[in-house]
Amino acid sequence: MHNTIKTILFTLITIIVTSCSSTNKINALKPEPDDASPIVYENNPSFINLPINIKLKDIENGTNSYLNGLIYEDNTIEDDDLEIKIWKLAPITIRNENPFSGNKIITVLPLKAQIKYRIGTKKLGVEMYDVREFNLNGKITLSSNVGLLNWKLKTKTEFKSLNWNESPTMTIFGKNVPITYLINPALKLFKSKIEATIDESIEKAMDFKPNVIGALEKISQPFQMNEAYESWLRIIPIELYASDAKLKNDSFLIDMGLKCNMETLIGSKPETKFEASKIVLKTVSKIPNQVTANIIAVSSYNDASKIMTKNFSGQEFGSGSKKITVKEVNIWHKNGKMVVALDVLGSVNGTIYLAGLPQYNEEKKEIYFDNLDYVLDTKSRIMRTANWLAQGIILKKIQESCRYSIKPNLEEGKKSIMSYLNNYSPMAGVYVNGKTEDIQFQKMQLTNNAILAFLKINSTINISINGLK
Repeated sequence: MHNTIKTILFTLITIIVTSCSSTNKINALKPEPDDASPIVYENNPSFINLPINIKLKDIENGTNSYLNGLIYEDNTIEDDDLEIKIWKLAPITIRNENPFSGNKIITVLPLKAQIKYRIGTKKLGVEMYDVREFNLNGKITLSSNVGLLNWKLKTKTEFKSLNWNESPTMTIFGKNVPITYLINPALKLFKSKIEATIDESIEKAMDFKPNVIGALEKISQPFQMNEAYESWLRIIPIELYASDAKLKNDSFLIDMGLKCNMETLIGSKPETKFEASKIVLKTVSKIPNQVTANIIAVSSYNDASKIMTKNFSGQEFGSGSKKITVKEVNIWHKNGKMVVALDVLGSVNGTIYLAGLPQYNEEKKEIYFDNLDYVLDTKSRIMRTANWLAQGIILKKIQESCRYSIKPNLEEGKKSIMSYLNNYSPMAGVYVNGKTEDIQFQKMQLTNNAILAFLKINSTINISINGLK
């Protein structure tokens, strides 16, 4: 009897302790994510200045590299009694014709000439000729108008003058007779050949498309703005605008503008979207100095969930002995709202679901959820099993952690952008400089897998290309 009473008491105590310490289980129905196709969002293009500075010395070096050795040859003496070969004797020099105005360059070509001159006659079928050979040197001066055409500097060169270092003469009937008056007119016959050769050499040397495309490919590589938040800036070139080339002092200046899309993405490093074959060059009269960068901050729900999970770390929610901790947060899109799923442990175990509309706080630079509340099925189950969890004060505290601050991203992003705009050189001869103003929030848009925040930055960005290497 005594043992029976003892067993009953032990059982009652066990039941009481177990019932007092048991944890309620929430088995709320999960609001399934929308499975609609992703929304195609509109991205307003941005513009970046892309000035190109080409030194006359670069044109000079490039032209010399393309124009070497024998540059003209006429081996037929029968037509005009002259046989001529012309070599480039020394490096070509190029200078600004008028440093104060105009758009012309002067090219001086030192040359060496081998000239064979035939004198004589043909009578009664008998040829009586005497061929004399002269080796001379001098300089040809040419003038070129310079413009821009299809990624290249385009010149229109005119033969200006030919000056020999010494006047060619030959002995006729015992006298030294100058023959410049005979040779120069003949040499002028090949001036069109020299003009075309200079134009062709400058065009080949001054094809800046590989440099520009190479620079665009480099700046189109996504670069990390913040390691902790895994934020990246991606530039997607669309087309280029270019004004005509202008000669100033010892350089040609070409103002270019890059039309592009700019995106800020969060998560792992995104792929580049650069496609060289789709870059189009268009000629315009003027490129604006002040540009607007329209940036889309793309936060995938997966990445935003990770950050919000960190917000709940170390926090407890409840009153008295009834408390829960949030172990994991997941968010997704449902019927125009955001569903926030909280996996909880404590006095209540399971997953509770809240829904609300994402908003942006301009002052705090954060995304938060307005009117966040339990979804209907979750709320009804909480009212039956853990009424204390439905209290407004607890929900409000939970809502305070259901926010996603992008202020550190923006500040760090601006800081990173400024370091990027401080003479950053992604490749030899290419430099990025500029300044930015405050980042302005424009609007927010939801897709079925990401939150899109549309931002605008007034800025001046220059990507200069100095020289063609």
